[in-house]
Parts: sequence; structure tokens; C-alpha cells
Amino acid sequence: MKLIAPLLIAGFIAAFSFSAVANEAAPAKYKPDLAKGEASFGAVCAACHGPDGNSTAPIYPKLAQQHPEYLVKQLTEFKAGKRANPIMLGFATTLSEEDMKNIAYWVTTKTSKPGFAKEKEMVTLGERIYRGGIADRQIPACAGCHSPNGAGIPAQYPRLAGQNAEYAVAQLTAFRDGVRMNSLQMTGVAAKLNDREIKAVSDYIAGLH
Repeated sequence: MKLIAPLLIAGFIAAFSFSAVANEAAPAKYKPDLAKGEASFGAVCAACHGPDGNSTAPIYPKLAQQHPEYLVKQLTEFKAGKRANPIMLGFATTLSEEDMKNIAYWVTTKTSKPGFAKEKEMVTLGERIYRGGIADRQIPACAGCHSPNGAGIPAQYPRLAGQNAEYAVAQLTAFRDGVRMNSLQMTGVAAKLNDREIKAVSDYIAGLH
């Protein structure tokens, strides 16, 4: 019994010390300042992306309800020049990492307004590519990464549901043509798509909700 007590105390001290070190090493979860995010979004982003992240100009993406981690990644890569866009480079350069996170976490709280497909005769083709890919050309289904309803996967793959078709066409074309080079996975997929297929899948995406 005399030996047991010291051993128990030593074990308790070791466990406590390990726990303390582990807690100290664990990074604190970022707590965004949504008020600052809203103010920064209004000053920097709203003119193109809409006051609530729902862009009404088809050439600009909807940002509402997008995964914040994805938005931060894109802003960071615009700023670094990894994703080439002269307009966004100018805006992103003025933002700190904290600004980016505040903006991203604020706009993701806004509800994305539903879109709709315009090219009715191409919906079937777009749906087939999105949901099943094109097996004989080794083109994977978009739904595999972006989910069947276009919600995406947080921190990995962006939300696509309701995205402006014109913007989606521009991005898929940029991936295919080597203009946008910040995703090897998307470059590989888009390289196998022709103009008609890009237009069809983009239009289908616009109607997802």
C-alpha cells in the first residue's frame, strides 16, 4: 500500500502535465469579428458581389453561404498572385489575414439566393456530367466532390449550388486553358471538357439548390 499511493500521485502528475502541454499546444479556434467583417465587405466587396453576397452581375460569383475556409484560401491566393486576377489582386492586397477571415465568416452567414437553369435543352447533358461524369473520357462526376445538391464539402470543396452560370463557365474555361492554376484537380477535370459541356454543366449548377 505504501508503494501504491506514490505511484498513483506520480501518474496523476504526469497525466496532468501531459494534458496541460497538449492544451497549450492546441491552437485557439479563430473567433471572427462579424461586425468588422460586415463593414469590410460593404467597403471592399459589395459593389461587385452584392450587399449580402448575392451578386446580381452574372460575371461575378455569389459568395453568400460559401465555405469560409475556401473564401480565405482564394483571397490569400489572389493576394499572393497564385490565382491571377488583376481586379481581385488590387482588393486582396489591402486585406490582412484577419480582414479576410472576418469577411469570409460574415458572408457565409448570408443565405444564397436560388438561381435557375436558362438553357433548358442542355439541362439533361449538364445533369449527366454533374452526377455521373463521362466515364469513357475519365471525367469524374462533379457531385463526388461538390455533393449531389451542390453544397460542397467545408474546407475542401466550394459550394456550387445556385452559382451564376456565366461565372462558372468563365472559371471552368480558365482552368481548362491554363489561365487559372490554383487547383491541379480542377485543371485536370476541365482539360477534358469542351465548350458545350462546360456551358451545360454550368447551367445545371445554376439551378441546383
